[in-house]
Amino acid sequence: MSMFEPIIWSIVVLGGLGAVFGIMLGAASRKFAVKKDERVVAVRENLPGANCGGCGYPGCDGLADALVAGKAEVSACAVLSQDDAKKIGGILGISVGELVPKVARIMCLGSEGHCKNKFEYDGALDCRAAYAIAGGFKACKFACLGLGTCAKVCKFDAITMGPDGIAFIDEDKCTGCGRCVEQCPQSSIAVLPKNVDVYVGCTNTGRGREVMENCSAGCIGCGKCASLCPFGAITMENNLPVIDPEKCRSCWLCVEQCPRKCILTTKSDLKAKINRQKCVGCTLCAKACPFGAIEGELKMTHTVTDICRGCGLCEEACKLGAITMVPKS
Repeated sequence: MSMFEPIIWSIVVLGGLGAVFGIMLGAASRKFAVKKDERVVAVRENLPGANCGGCGYPGCDGLADALVAGKAEVSACAVLSQDDAKKIGGILGISVGELVPKVARIMCLGSEGHCKNKFEYDGALDCRAAYAIAGGFKACKFACLGLGTCAKVCKFDAITMGPDGIAFIDEDKCTGCGRCVEQCPQSSIAVLPKNVDVYVGCTNTGRGREVMENCSAGCIGCGKCASLCPFGAITMENNLPVIDPEKCRSCWLCVEQCPRKCILTTKSDLKAKINRQKCVGCTLCAKACPFGAIEGELKMTHTVTDICRGCGLCEEACKLGAITMVPKS
């Protein structure tokens, strides 16, 4: 017997066993295979592939399974385009309405020079690590800690850290996936519909002196904005203004009159412009204006004064299309 014969037989036996087990596994995989719903594959092909987790499922594959199973809405994907949403709706045999784009916004104005520090922090550059030490180093427990955790988790490079110690969000890049909101220990980021152009840039539920001792830019819950709003769009809840976007006309009155300047707007300042050739002096616009910004006698061409706040009610009231909203010069 050759000295190599045992080795050869070992190789033959192992090779044979490997072949047998391979055949058995192949047969088992075919017999017990779970058939993949073709709709899942088709839906997945139309999802953006960002795998940002904003939908609440483990990536786009998880969302595709949930959509086909009827456990999720198409609107769950913040990155999805309207065209792809309609394609998915066609695959699933459902109607898909207009998707409302969303963006994340920083709900804090407590930058350096505004919000005080409780102590000097010299730890890891991570907001969650800082928060683990006595709730963070900021005197306001709702303040942005400015250590960039939100920027690190953003898959769209939409967040950068400003020189004032507050995160900055590029709304042109932001998809509103909400990943930054999940990671922020201070709850100082919120995802809002992109068309909401007036919002409160503070989440501190304290009031008056309590807020003023810690931050010179925080909302003090005075309620002035709510009492001034001519449209009843603002109510006070937990010492903070809550703005109803369905009622808000973006007149900027609350923005300008807030003593702490913590109500913000993203839109340009507008005013009404009357087309003199179309105006017949019906006075409908003047009656609709809550600010008394339109002057003119009945059957005479009307004019808009400087106190116009661009709310657009006059434009809606005009039956002849004689009024448009234009940026203030």
